[in-house]
Order: sequence, then C-alpha cells, then structure tokens
Amino acid sequence: MTSQTDTQGSVTTVYKVSGMTCGHCEGAVSGEISQLAGVSSVQAVASSGEVTVVSAAPLDEEAVRAAVDEAGFELTGKA
Repeated sequence: MTSQTDTQGSVTTVYKVSGMTCGHCEGAVSGEISQLAGVSSVQAVASSGEVTVVSAAPLDEEAVRAAVDEAGFELTGKA
C-alpha cells in the first residue's frame, strides 16, 4: 500500500488525503506540506485525493499528518 520511489537524491511519496474537493483545497494542503523540511515539490489532486510529495529524504508521516491537519483535512495513509 506504499507508493514510495527513491530517485537520485530524492524520494517521491504519494499520500491519500480525504476531504479535498477543489483547487483551494489542493493549495491549502500543498502549502502546508511544502513547509516541511526537505520537501522540494508537492502536487495535490482533489479528484483522486492523492498528494504526491518529492523530498530529499523520507518524511516523518506524523509531520505530514500534522501539516494536512493544519490545512483542515485528514491524512488517511499512503497510496
């Protein structure tokens, strides 16, 4: 159930987030996660509920959960 890929000094992880319904939701989630240390890009897609995060190293899932919670949504796990 984990979608995580290591490529040349970066890690791509896909998370499932519930409650996103629009572009504003995507922006809120992306904005909070992008503030985490080591994150280089975040792509949130409301229609699928998936958030793809590229980071320098694997992220602490609790830190990601806290960021998603701060945006007003719920991290339901990894895709």
